[in-house]
Amino acid sequence: MLSGEIPPEIGQLTNLTKLSIYSNALYGEIPPEIGQLTNLVELDLSIGSLSGEIPPEIGQLTNLVSLILSRNSLTCEIPVELSQLTNLTDLQLNANVLSGEIPPEIGQLTNLTNLRLNANVLSGEIPPEIGQLTELVELQLSDNNLHGSIPQTFTQLTQLTQIHLRNNNLQLPSSLSTLPWYPMAQRSTTPLR
Repeated sequence: MLSGEIPPEIGQLTNLTKLSIYSNALYGEIPPEIGQLTNLVELDLSIGSLSGEIPPEIGQLTNLVSLILSRNSLTCEIPVELSQLTNLTDLQLNANVLSGEIPPEIGQLTNLTNLRLNANVLSGEIPPEIGQLTELVELQLSDNNLHGSIPQTFTQLTQLTQIHLRNNNLQLPSSLSTLPWYPMAQRSTTPLR
């Protein structure tokens, strides 16, 4: 098992296409030098004790298809710079201590099939721009402090097979009732007539 901090010298490994060091005893902050690994397709630093912010330099990794930082102790807002990762299909930031609102710019990640932001302390309303993620198959927003109504733009999420919204203060408009995922969402929200 690896332990200790991720050294900033990792940024020198510029030919890396995959960095997968999950389920280790890593702690400390993610070094901003990781943004120099511009050939990365997959970055998985999940299941550790990483803390601090998600460095905005990760937005430079425009070849990323998968970004998994879940199950750490990251304490920051979701950086807007992640919206530059337009090749992402898998974004997992769940089970951290992320705060603030979900940035509307996340709607630019139109190739996403899996978006997990659950088990954080995110607040505010769900941005309607998430409705632009028409390839989404799985959307997990449960166990946050979100409130308000599910946006009408969610009518565009016709590929969804899993949606998890529980333990928020969300309302579900009946106008979305024709969508196949509506019964699943209904179990964890308040109906809105």
